[in-house]
Amino acid sequence: MLHSSTKIHTSALHFSHQAMKAKHPQSPRIALALAGGGPLGAIYEVGALCALEESLQGLDFTRLQHYVGVSAGAFIAAALANGMTPRQLCTSFIEGGIVDAFDPSLLLAPAWGEFARRGRLLPGLLANALWQLAVQRKSWTSALERLAPALPTGVFSNHQIHTQLGHLFSAKGRSNDFRRLKTKLTLVASELDSSEPTLFGRPGWDHIPISKAVQASSALPGLFPPVEIEGRHYVDGALKKTLHASVALDDGVDLLICLNPLVPFDATAPQEIDEMAHALPSAQRTIPRMVDGGLPSVLSQTFRSMIHSRMELGMRNYAMQYPQTDIVLIEPDHRDPELYMASTFSYSQRRHLAEHAYQQTRALLRSDASGLSSKLRWHGIRLNHAALDDPGRHLTQTDKAATRLGRSMDSLQQNLNALSEFTATRLAAAPHQGA
Repeated sequence: MLHSSTKIHTSALHFSHQAMKAKHPQSPRIALALAGGGPLGAIYEVGALCALEESLQGLDFTRLQHYVGVSAGAFIAAALANGMTPRQLCTSFIEGGIVDAFDPSLLLAPAWGEFARRGRLLPGLLANALWQLAVQRKSWTSALERLAPALPTGVFSNHQIHTQLGHLFSAKGRSNDFRRLKTKLTLVASELDSSEPTLFGRPGWDHIPISKAVQASSALPGLFPPVEIEGRHYVDGALKKTLHASVALDDGVDLLICLNPLVPFDATAPQEIDEMAHALPSAQRTIPRMVDGGLPSVLSQTFRSMIHSRMELGMRNYAMQYPQTDIVLIEPDHRDPELYMASTFSYSQRRHLAEHAYQQTRALLRSDASGLSSKLRWHGIRLNHAALDDPGRHLTQTDKAATRLGRSMDSLQQNLNALSEFTATRLAAAPHQGA
């Protein structure tokens, strides 16, 4: 059976549809795979999911068969599997100011414990370096290399991810235990010593608390220290693959929806932003040349291109290996500078960025409404045209003035961007193994 695909809005959405589907539309098996992208990636996924939630009738994002989360996507996937709707995620993660909320500002707390552990090594390492330099006549470079173990493995502490999510998932009707969920949840982290993926939530790894698995999956080296679990150390789940969508495809699902927040930016193409997006404060900004953005821009473009190319390769392989499954990939427009130019750790801009992702996804769905209607109906899903065509719909209230905390964190932005993109580029240097 041939497997065709349609590209819409410059690769913003890809749909591979099998011909002559015979499955009953009332009982589709649907899975969701969410890639990473740091706090900005999580913001994009929340905005996009809110747009999908209100635009796709017959699809309940809290009642899918399988959720797969990697890095920042692990946080979103774990929340959805726990029954939190995309709108509730927006209230908790984007709006804030409520008791049942995850405060992203805590991700900028310094990793004091890691600093202390590495600092205790410094006297002995320094003595050894001086011995090699003075007695063994080693070069300065060789002597300085001896000090490497004293460098912290992460700048910020990720312990609050485990603590706060543990509290969030302990509320009535939720669970921090994979085995007590009503659906399948797989969170992917990479075992540091072997670089192999570990599938938390699968048999043999389902006894690990969900909050701990999220902490491990999102531990981007250089930003956060590796997470120790049962004597092993784990880092970001995107070390070898971007989506790990095959985890859900192996279950034989009928429809797989994938969200990927990070795409390379095409500065040479006209920026054809939806008219709704033009109402946003900075949507008309453009990037004439990537080099004009300096080191952060060059590193970001390099990293995004590397992970996106391996994901595209993986998606093509999935189309051949799983011909009975329809695969939808949703991602930002490559011509849209808004998300590319956004501050990765911007606390004060999160409402604006989530709104942009929300409106962009709605524009994407409108761009191929007739084609999507005919394809999704096989899975009992219909487009809500009234919602899609309503120009007055918005995700969040008007952005409030930036708080002192928000302004303080934004002042760290340039250094954070350079550091995050540098370490992420090192991650992406791992062998490409598809999506």
